[in-house]
Amino acid sequence: DTPLPEPMDDLAVRDPDKEVLAAFLELMEFRSLARRVGDGSAAAAPRSLDTPSGARPAATPGAPVLSVSYGRPSDRPAAEPVAIDHGAYVCVRDLPTLEAWIARARAVGVVAFDTETDALSSATAGLVGVSLAVAPGEACYIPLAHEEKAEGLAFETLASLEQIPLVEAIAALKPLLEDPAVLKVAQNAKYDMAVLARYGVAVGPIDDTMLISYVLEAGLHGHGMDELSELWLGHKPIPFKQVAGSGKAQISFKHVGLTEATAYAAEDADVTLRLYHVLRPRLAQEGLLTVYETLERPLPAVLAAMENTGIRVDPDTLRRLSNEFSMRMVDFEARAQEIVGRPFNLGSPKQIGDVLFGELQLKGGKKTATGQWSTDSDVLESLAAEHELPRVLLDWRQLSKLKGTYTENLIAAIAPGGENRVHTSYALASTTTGRLSSSDPNLQNIPVRTEEGRKIRKAFVAKPGHLLISADYSQIELRLLAHIGDIPQLKSAFREGLDIHAMTASEMFGVPIKGMPSDVRRRAKAINFGIVYGISAFGLANQLGIGQGEAGAYIKTYFERFPGIQAYMDATKAFVREHGFVTTIFGRKINIPDIHAKSAAQRQFSERAAINAPIQGAAADVMRRAMIRMPGALVEAGLSARVLLQVHDELVFEAPESEAEATCAVARKVMQGAAAPAVDISVPLTVEARAAHNWDEAH
Repeated sequence: DTPLPEPMDDLAVRDPDKEVLAAFLELMEFRSLARRVGDGSAAAAPRSLDTPSGARPAATPGAPVLSVSYGRPSDRPAAEPVAIDHGAYVCVRDLPTLEAWIARARAVGVVAFDTETDALSSATAGLVGVSLAVAPGEACYIPLAHEEKAEGLAFETLASLEQIPLVEAIAALKPLLEDPAVLKVAQNAKYDMAVLARYGVAVGPIDDTMLISYVLEAGLHGHGMDELSELWLGHKPIPFKQVAGSGKAQISFKHVGLTEATAYAAEDADVTLRLYHVLRPRLAQEGLLTVYETLERPLPAVLAAMENTGIRVDPDTLRRLSNEFSMRMVDFEARAQEIVGRPFNLGSPKQIGDVLFGELQLKGGKKTATGQWSTDSDVLESLAAEHELPRVLLDWRQLSKLKGTYTENLIAAIAPGGENRVHTSYALASTTTGRLSSSDPNLQNIPVRTEEGRKIRKAFVAKPGHLLISADYSQIELRLLAHIGDIPQLKSAFREGLDIHAMTASEMFGVPIKGMPSDVRRRAKAINFGIVYGISAFGLANQLGIGQGEAGAYIKTYFERFPGIQAYMDATKAFVREHGFVTTIFGRKINIPDIHAKSAAQRQFSERAAINAPIQGAAADVMRRAMIRMPGALVEAGLSARVLLQVHDELVFEAPESEAEATCAVARKVMQGAAAPAVDISVPLTVEARAAHNWDEAH
């Protein structure tokens, strides 16, 4: 007798709509359930929801995993353009409207989102607005901090600035963005997660269209939203300069009119959601879902936390170094002008070329496409053996780069707040092999083997009561080469903990390991590391300062002593010529699009890249696995240490002095076991971890 919101008869169990269910199960990748739809037979998979006609087919059933390579985007048919109606986007300016969009997002279960900010650095940027998309073409923009410029309105449409107060909007959005039952989709999610984390929002779970594209087609094209939109949707998004201007006339997004801001920001969320529907199903179809789920998807949250934390620097040390470098540059400049007998600009490649090859008549000069003499470091290094000036120029350039790129740039990069911390930004999809790159400022290219580079590292310091910890993989690429190429001598040496370079020298030159001359070991070391990068006789000769004939004989002897390396190289070159890509031991696919280029030089370069990619890519994969596990391992051990930096094969931590030893132990354990259980590496991965008050002493 109780009144019901729905009639009782409507609650009866009914058969599902088979077509709708089949499409849904395919999109969600429930393969077993999909086979049970209908008569239970494994019917052909239905077309994924919202997949445009320009999308590519799945790999042939029964074919080897990752056997499909699609070549350059220019070689493919253009995508059928999607219709984008900017006028349909909604500007959300009151709480009831926002709550209605949030309810819609919860009902759908998948929402694309994007943040608009007033700066590029996620560690310091202020939140200006948030956009949401709940379905293709259904998107909104929530302005939060738009304001008038002091000299007037940026656009006429900025006249009315009614917006939801920032605190109220964050309070409304936070439950949605943290809801584990609602998938959040973003393009380069790391940035948005880092920004929102500073407002107390821990976004998750996420899918990242940039990383999905990167897993599918690393090496074929860029993975920015605009490029992906044109490639897969046939649509060119509104460029930022169209709404904010460019150059000196560019304004902050917070000064952009709400009409223009809504069209721009809501389109970003809309395009991201459309890309998600196109790209996400391909991960399973092409056997790359595990790569994405284990190596890519968890990483943005880890990197966002690292970027927000930053690393402390000592500005006084940096200023002293900058002055020291300036004085030494003056000395080098004076010496160079003394050698030439007249003043000239050491920062001008044209003047240097004219001096070296015009006035001094040095041999070996070559001109660039613009008709100027080439004066890059390789040219100067080759000339330094016969004349003093090129060495002076190289020394001056090194100091100039260190001063401009590091000592001065690091001081300028110190974030407000009084803690003297700098916050680098990591790019997850900028290399073909999975390695991360660092920018604004770049902290990955500080020289480690020069005295000047070590001085700069001394300026990176721990906060009071804490220590910096450097945990570094030892010779990880050589170890992975031994495993991947199945090289018995190298595997045995690593298992026994031998000096790998001394062992190589002993194998090649018949010299006993005990009492081995340092120059013999140095030659073996150069060959060991050079072989991984496909070094030529010319390159090795330059490194060691010997003739090409002698260098070629070294390489020939190396391959004779370690035939497994030659076999690995030959097999890799054959595979990449046939398939157009290589893979790492963790399944990462690395496309080599120029392997069939018309230019022989391009083909040879591609072959060297193909040989190195599985090794360097595997090292990058191991590092990613370690980084993903590290925060949880530290918490589980009851430690408050934080990961600050990732630099090539190294992680840098900051830990209380009382926790330094325990943090070193956790870092070693996690990093050494990072490959398991996915891959059982046949040689041990060794990690060295040290704690000190500055980065140089810890390294």
